[in-house]
Amino acid sequence: MAAIQKGSLVTMHYTGSFADDGDVFESSYGGEPIVFRVGNNEIIPGLELAVLGMEIGEKKDVAVPPELGYGEYRDSLVVEVERERLGDFEIELGERLELEADNGENIIMTVVEINDDIVVLDANHDLAGEVLNFAIEIVDVK
Repeated sequence: MAAIQKGSLVTMHYTGSFADDGDVFESSYGGEPIVFRVGNNEIIPGLELAVLGMEIGEKKDVAVPPELGYGEYRDSLVVEVERERLGDFEIELGERLELEADNGENIIMTVVEINDDIVVLDANHDLAGEVLNFAIEIVDVK
């Protein structure tokens, strides 16, 4: 059996939970495992590093710090926007909006506050700033 290395196509089951309270935020069990190629930045860096050297059937628990996960929470990614700039549709707290940035790229932002004239949007990933625990199981390696 070959150990996982850069370029390996990995099929993996996982359960992700928060380090502080153990609450599960996502799991592939009960569904399809994820498939990714190591080195293609298809999953967070902490998981890519964790699978290196693992083999089919092997299980591992890994803690992923924010810098190897979804990044640190950055206050600079929270912006206030005039309500009228967002168009004439109903906006709800927690809603995700896809907006075009000044550079032309689309970014997903979450509505975190709604006032009469101002809407506060947050472009941080929901899991930014969190230490995440993952229980991983290698299903296949090619």
